[in-house]
Amino acid sequence: MPLTVNDFERDALATLTTYASIECLSPAFDNEWEAHGHLDAAVNLLAEWARQRTLGDFHVEVLRLEGRTPLLLVNVEPTNDDDATVVVYGHLDKQPPLGEWSPGLAPYQPVRRGDRLFARGVADDGYATFSALLALEQLVAAGIAHSRVVVLIEASEESGSPDLDAYLDHLADRLGRVELMICLDSGALTYDRLWVTTSLRGLAGVELTVEVLTRGQHSGSVSGVVPSSFRVLRQLLDRVEDATTGRVLLEELHGAIPSHARLAADAVAREFGDELTESLPVVEGLSLMGEDEADRILNQTWRPTLSVVGMSGIPAPEVAGNVLRPFTTASLSFRLPPNVDSQLACAALERALSTNVPNGARVTVRTHGADGWSTPPLAPWLAAALDEASRQSFGRDAGFTAEGGTIPFLASLGRRYPEVQFVATGVLGPDSNAHGIDEMLDLPCAVAVTNAVTSILVAFNQRKAGS
Repeated sequence: MPLTVNDFERDALATLTTYASIECLSPAFDNEWEAHGHLDAAVNLLAEWARQRTLGDFHVEVLRLEGRTPLLLVNVEPTNDDDATVVVYGHLDKQPPLGEWSPGLAPYQPVRRGDRLFARGVADDGYATFSALLALEQLVAAGIAHSRVVVLIEASEESGSPDLDAYLDHLADRLGRVELMICLDSGALTYDRLWVTTSLRGLAGVELTVEVLTRGQHSGSVSGVVPSSFRVLRQLLDRVEDATTGRVLLEELHGAIPSHARLAADAVAREFGDELTESLPVVEGLSLMGEDEADRILNQTWRPTLSVVGMSGIPAPEVAGNVLRPFTTASLSFRLPPNVDSQLACAALERALSTNVPNGARVTVRTHGADGWSTPPLAPWLAAALDEASRQSFGRDAGFTAEGGTIPFLASLGRRYPEVQFVATGVLGPDSNAHGIDEMLDLPCAVAVTNAVTSILVAFNQRKAGS
């Protein structure tokens, strides 16, 4: 029998709700995460829940490499004679609240409204541990043979997964012959089918500081003499982005868009049209970028973009005085095409922003990068399995779409296991608000994704006969 919302409520919801109340921010947003202990509290909670599952011969452990965030590992031994491994991935760290949530909602005070659970981290990606293990539990309860499955839940994904490679090195021998990766941290265009992600953009993060004074000075005394740090910043940004069109100007950040990506964008645009953007909370009268919906899909998934995501050195208007400020710092987020090397992109950005600086201002540039990812061609057994899993769990064939975000795990595993089959899916559909206010988990979707994972694992066990 497939899992139902009532089953999920009985077996998982109480623990998921407790997890939702934990302020387990990713290390990029909590420099003192070790002292605060929130990540440890979350991983211990999930580990204890995992130990209560009925999974046959299995082992649950929390790994803690020195100086690294913890990692939850659940190893479920095979009940068949296959020596292959399936890895199911998720993460437990969270983004910060972002801002004031809607009335009646708060980031760490979970609220259920009908079949939707509101709290930070429930959809991105707290549900993943529960989905992965409940999917396996269904196999065991039905007496269905399965291959070895390793569920891996990390705690640094929202910081770009800086600890993941160290754990993958540590676990290389233990993971064995990995043939299938299932990532439960991706998006969905709708809640009516299993959506499979075909590519993800990479990321180049830049912290750019422009200094012109050692301390602030009265603007009446020095303006017109000392150049404004903000004006110098504007000139530097004009080197990397066309302020009129938004096109990123450095060719090192562009990649060739493959024909299959263009065809897929056209197909999604034909099916959904304006539905893809009509729910965006834009102000009245705003003109969207891109010539049409297909062009906007490519902008979002295969073209580089710049977002200024943070600034410092600038006081709030209500406390701003007539002072020429000593510095301005901007946090820049460049999304990169899936086929662009993030390290080469970071090097190009560093050169562009630190060479021949206007007026000789002092500039500091710090960068970090994460590569994008594009799925390898689907094996025939997996292509058929995804459609069958979607039909069984949602009632219609699977959908395939590119995503504009970044999941460093997939790039890391893609490099390590280039021949492995990948399934990247998730529950981040309309109004899920990952990284924003009012984050929400659609419980029926979470249950359907769980059932789809069960179906995919069954197909993996039968793949040799069907491929």
